[in-house]
Amino acid sequence: MDLDDWNSPTTKLLTLLNVSAAKSLKRKVFDQQGSPTRKQKLNKRRVEIVSPDSLPDSAAQVNDEMETTEPEVGEAEQGDSSGDVGVNEAADLSDTEESTYERHFGTAPPLLNKPAIESVNKCLWSITNSNFPKLGCVAISKVEGLTSSGKMEAGSSQIFPRLRAPFVTRQASLSPDLRLLQDEILSVLASYRDFYHTHALQDTAPVLRDSISLHILDHITKKRRRVLKNNERLAHATKAGNPAPEDVQDQGFTRPSILILLPFRSSAMSWLESLTAHTPPPSFQIENMTRFRKEFGLPEGVVDKFASAEPDAYPRDHVETFEGNSDDDFRVGLKLTRKSVRLFTEFYGSDIIMASPLGLRMSIEKEKNFDFLSSIEILVVDQLDSLTMQNWEHTQFVFSHLNQLPKESHDTDFSRIKPWYLDGHSAYLRQTVLLSAYEAPEIRSLFNQSLKNLGGRVRTFRRWAPVQVPEGLDQNFIEFDCSSAKDELDKRFSHFTNQLLPPVLKSAVQSANTVIFVPSSLDFIRIQNHFRRQQLSFTVLSEYSTNQDISRARQAFFSGKKSFLIITERFHFYRRYKIRGIRNLIFFGPPDHAAFYTEFLSYPFLDDGVEPSDVTCRVLYSRYDWFRMERIAGTKGVSQLITSSGP
Repeated sequence: MDLDDWNSPTTKLLTLLNVSAAKSLKRKVFDQQGSPTRKQKLNKRRVEIVSPDSLPDSAAQVNDEMETTEPEVGEAEQGDSSGDVGVNEAADLSDTEESTYERHFGTAPPLLNKPAIESVNKCLWSITNSNFPKLGCVAISKVEGLTSSGKMEAGSSQIFPRLRAPFVTRQASLSPDLRLLQDEILSVLASYRDFYHTHALQDTAPVLRDSISLHILDHITKKRRRVLKNNERLAHATKAGNPAPEDVQDQGFTRPSILILLPFRSSAMSWLESLTAHTPPPSFQIENMTRFRKEFGLPEGVVDKFASAEPDAYPRDHVETFEGNSDDDFRVGLKLTRKSVRLFTEFYGSDIIMASPLGLRMSIEKEKNFDFLSSIEILVVDQLDSLTMQNWEHTQFVFSHLNQLPKESHDTDFSRIKPWYLDGHSAYLRQTVLLSAYEAPEIRSLFNQSLKNLGGRVRTFRRWAPVQVPEGLDQNFIEFDCSSAKDELDKRFSHFTNQLLPPVLKSAVQSANTVIFVPSSLDFIRIQNHFRRQQLSFTVLSEYSTNQDISRARQAFFSGKKSFLIITERFHFYRRYKIRGIRNLIFFGPPDHAAFYTEFLSYPFLDDGVEPSDVTCRVLYSRYDWFRMERIAGTKGVSQLITSSGP
């Protein structure tokens, strides 16, 4: 056997099967008649006597969570056990209404075939544009060669009634526009298409979370219902002495099926509130909530700076992004049982994993194991615009480890695993939801290259109007020629140092009170080194600057002791300081946040007596800055500024 054969999915799977078979023999305990038995939990109030082989014996499965048990030791909000979510739902939803889930995630999805997989691997999509009243313009992508990628139906008609009822009650308090927006989102999600929302603004963030959380819980409920039905069939067959049915494949390699990637701990707090809003007490208990509030809220003794700040001290979007605990290293597992949501469960016993890309990567690298990501069926990535301001490699790392064949069996019952998991095709059915306030090249690349859902995908897009700048202020947009994305960084730096900067240094007016805004941290280092070699008078503000560094740099620039101030976009994203003393602005590249552009153009007028004619503004850009320039110059204006075709 050569190395390629050994690394093939088939070989790896055969190895897992052998290991699983060996472990299963050791796990079985035999009664006096020689029949295998199953250990009973000591804290059960009601025990059903069934054969052990009739139930899944896997860390990925949910059989013992389906039984009526006493609550585990831990903190919980007390309530009764009425209205259990996700179990005994046979009367709640017909098979016809559940057919969308079965068509997409059933044993043999009709979309999953070799020609379709080849089309996706070659990025062969047929794209049509459509309009929604509230989502606006959308691009709907279907796999070439497939006649249908599912039907989008209005509203939440396919949601289980027990989940839908409290949602409809909350929805009644919303405006008609927000209710319609939620129904449109649910219609897209219910089709199990990928969904990339490119203008998920903070005003609509709560209703977006509410809709997506409802879809997540509905998905888990339908998956659990299928497991329960098959458990019952196996139990009846065993009791009657009949052979076990063969069509009971209903699970993945491991239990976690939902992954939610978020930038901050405060974001996780908001998502948990949305998830638990669909399972309110007294019908549900939330265990370990006190610990969650302690670890994901503000640390003891820490005061939120926004609480004591003046009303206009920070822009609204900055306050809403960083209010609360803004730590970006976290991960937490959630298990949904019959009567509770359990927080801080270990990953292999969780239904949902909420984590930051950094926190998840650190966990994977520490444990040297990422099998818990092998069976993710729904991936949600929220606030992607904030994640681009962090280390984007962490997000790419997580995506590269999704839906891989596991390295260990984890006591999985392979007779219950869906065939397409065994074939290594789960990535072609995973639904991915991407939410961002705007488009960025990194996000579009992720969307184009990492999303392979055969069900299709929906991407929203919007038409931008030019930003408002002080009247009379002259903006000078400078395009440099670049035909290759690989050469873009070097050509931008070369044009800046050889073409743009020398005239500035020769001017007595423009070589002082000048801010250089740098979007990329790598470019920031190169410019800083260039200024140091040229022995120019400058100071810097970056995301790594301490409070003392910031105070010194701002004072030195405002007083004129330093002629140039080099600022990174990440510094402004995290700090949002107002900079005084500016008369000249050079944007080494247009900022991702269009608001940053208008803010810096307004800062010169913080000083008394400054006229628009006293301020200069230069923006260096190339064809690869289309998204950023579109948010500044507008959708119509960008096509005039950038000579090449759009993205």
